[in-house]
Amino acid sequence: MFTRNNFKLLRLPFSLFLMPVFLFALSQSNGVNPVNAGILFVVMHLFVYPASNAYNSFMDQDKTSIGGLKNPPKAEKSLLQLTYFLDVFGLILSVFISLEIALLVAIYILVSRAYSYRGIRLKKFPIIGYLTVIIFQGGFTFYLCSRAFGNTEINWLPIIASSFLIAGVYPLTQIYQHEADKNDGVQTISMLVGYLGTFVLTGIQFIIAMSLLYFYFDQLHSLNQFWFIQICLAPTLVYFFYWFRQTFKNTLAANFENTMKMNAIASTCMSLCFISLTLINQL
Repeated sequence: MFTRNNFKLLRLPFSLFLMPVFLFALSQSNGVNPVNAGILFVVMHLFVYPASNAYNSFMDQDKTSIGGLKNPPKAEKSLLQLTYFLDVFGLILSVFISLEIALLVAIYILVSRAYSYRGIRLKKFPIIGYLTVIIFQGGFTFYLCSRAFGNTEINWLPIIASSFLIAGVYPLTQIYQHEADKNDGVQTISMLVGYLGTFVLTGIQFIIAMSLLYFYFDQLHSLNQFWFIQICLAPTLVYFFYWFRQTFKNTLAANFENTMKMNAIASTCMSLCFISLTLINQL
């Protein structure tokens, strides 16, 4: 079960690309229970996300590049068993936070499976698949984290903003897979809007996300945090427009290497930003 190929298909580094939502929720929480925060980080980033990655690989049987792996190995049956083990172990750990958190984690896992499972395959529908990802990797995860951190009052602005942030990032992760997805009978949102449309869609979603964050921080009388986020995201915007320009000239620029660079830059900038805000707000 714990073979080298199976470990590769967990794509642990790729799971870290989802870390900014966790850190954003952490940065906006008061009186955080550090034990619960640590448990949830392990549950989501070392068990649930990797299991979801591996399950998707098993269902897709990828032969071309996927997120985090340029040359993925063959997904064997033992990989499926590993995903079950990780999910169960993650659920057991989440019970130590609360039954509510365990239930929310279970919902996330079930939706993730419905997204990839051949019998349901939400991912093959461009709009439904897109909404599934942005809701559950964005707002739902923010809500889950907030509850685990001990927040009793939930502000919907950062929850919705989190979904729009994911809505901006996610289409770019699909832009190099058009041919592979087409051969697998999947139509992604990136395929639906095209190469250049993917960049336009990302830009629109990002503007909406930033607008929501502006209203949120203005509501808190803390616009300095909003402007700090803008400064932190500057490298991401620079690379985004550079990549957009390259793709406008030649769609071959919409490739695996540039996608991974975009993911790495965006994730690193947002993670460092929210870690900084966490330290500032918690001190």
